[in-house]
Amino acid sequence: MEWNKLRIDGIPAVLWGKETGKIILAAHGSHSSKIDDCICVLAREAVRRGYQVLSFDLPRHGERVYETAPLMPDECVRELRGMYAYAAARARTISLFGCSMGAYFELLAFAKAELERVWFLSPVTDMERIIRNLMAYCQVTEETFRERVSIDNDIEPLYYPYFDYVRRHPVTEWPHDTRILRGENDTMCELPRVQDFAARFGCELTEQKGGEHWFHTEEQLAFFGNWIGERLE
Repeated sequence: MEWNKLRIDGIPAVLWGKETGKIILAAHGSHSSKIDDCICVLAREAVRRGYQVLSFDLPRHGERVYETAPLMPDECVRELRGMYAYAAARARTISLFGCSMGAYFELLAFAKAELERVWFLSPVTDMERIIRNLMAYCQVTEETFRERVSIDNDIEPLYYPYFDYVRRHPVTEWPHDTRILRGENDTMCELPRVQDFAARFGCELTEQKGGEHWFHTEEQLAFFGNWIGERLE
């Protein structure tokens, strides 16, 4: 498969496949990168079916792990929109793929964008719920969180400005044709929250029996490959 590394506004990116007029903009999840296993599987299946895939490293991920500024949703939204502009100048149609946290940032960035189709893997559809679950795990109140600003823990660091942004930017609109895959045992993105999102916005929802939030085993990635392949037709 043909793929090219490039920089878009200084951001490390990969463009998978030959020019076809159809680009899927892919956003990876936390502790991942533009060449995550699920993005490689997506690219393999998409290129076979006449798409290109554009993926890039979000702040503090991949080739950008050296960055020290806290990860903030508004910066990720700005970068995603920049990638969309790059893709739109080179393709007739733009579709989205988002994994976990990357899907959440796409929800913030593209509610009003012109999109062909959307595929989400283990999407974070309710970031505030996840942060509040972490606050409960860390046994901190909202007042303590605000005063301390940042809270380290053994799961994911908490940062109050991030939480405040999430509360002030709820996802209230998503008019795009969207297909969702989650693992049955995903404890990060609870089933009722994903079901509610799918019901509100008319999304197809599929579960892999025995699957987890992180699709990384051979079986999980094969299931994802079959699922995305069927929905790229």
